[in-house]
Parts: sequence; structure tokens; C-alpha cells
Amino acid sequence: ACCGSAAQAQESVLKLGVVRETTHSRTSGISGIGVPAGADAKTGDATTLVFTYERFLASNLGVELVLGVPPKIDAQATGSVAFLGKVLSARSVSPTLFANYHFGAAGDTWRPYVGAGINYTRFVDIQSSIAPSVEMSDSVGLALKAGVDYALNKQWGLFGGVSTAKVKSKLVASGSTVLTTTIDFRPVIYSLGVSYRF
Repeated sequence: ACCGSAAQAQESVLKLGVVRETTHSRTSGISGIGVPAGADAKTGDATTLVFTYERFLASNLGVELVLGVPPKIDAQATGSVAFLGKVLSARSVSPTLFANYHFGAAGDTWRPYVGAGINYTRFVDIQSSIAPSVEMSDSVGLALKAGVDYALNKQWGLFGGVSTAKVKSKLVASGSTVLTTTIDFRPVIYSLGVSYRF
């Protein structure tokens, strides 16, 4: 039993999947000289690929690093400036580190899991139709996830899950005037893919 537990603790899992990120964003409104009252913007959803590596420390406990192809997020003007249409696009680089608890026992066909960790998000490739210079602050926040693994055999399997993270960024757009807002992304991320255990 001792040797079996040690073997399980050294196990690793690679995952590759597709994720759908729904942002559910809210902002503090757009502020700046000459900006009409009620000016606002809303970010859209995105689909991308995700890669994860999890190392088991015990049969039920693992540490997982989640990386993905940075999705492109577009923002549409709303409220009194809705006529402007798409006003911003950016890609989010957001590595996340989780500690996961897996229910059941190693070797079970179905293994649900839950996790908690830290998300870091940095915005790159920022482009705007209303300002030549746009900066978005980085974000660090709590991340939570839940999912299930399904074993096809000892090595290969399928997985599905849902996660969320606290992602908030202050945006400053500089041009003929300076526009500011704070975006609370509140993402809910759905994932589905394949896993390889070794």
C-alpha cells in the first residue's frame, strides 16, 4: 500500500482542451473630459485552446498549472456612445496555478475534482479605434474550479470543467482627451478536452 501511494503521488497529467470564456463584465463607466453621461462599454466572449499540467502530491491532491492560447477579447461601446461600435480589442495572457482535490480513488473511471488557486492576467496587443495609446493594468486574483475526469484507459481520458477568477483591470486611453474606466471581467470559463496520464 505504501509503494502504491508513492506511485500515485508521482503521477502527472497533461490536458489539452477547448475553452469558452464568458466575461459577464461590468465597468465603472467611462470618465473623461467631453465624454457624455452614460458612456460605457461591454466586453464579449471568446473561445481558445487550453493546456494544463498537473502533478499529484498524493492520491487525492494535485498542483496544476493552466495555460492557454491568449484569447482575443473585443469591447463594444454601450449607453450614450453605443453608436461607436467596437472600441477596443486585446488579448489576455492568464496563467493560473491551482491546488486540486480529487474525489474517489486513483483508477476510478469517474473522478470529480475541485480546486482553488491564483490567477495572473496581463493584457497585450491592445488596440483601440478611439485612442492611439491604451494601457490596461495587470490583475492578480483568486481562482476557483470544478470538474470531472473520465478514464478511457490507464493513460487516456476525457475531462470537462468550469472555472472562474477575479479579474479586474484599470484602463487608461490617451488621445485628444484621457478616458478612464475599471473593468471587472467576472469570467466564467467552460472547458472540455482530452487528458494523458503518465
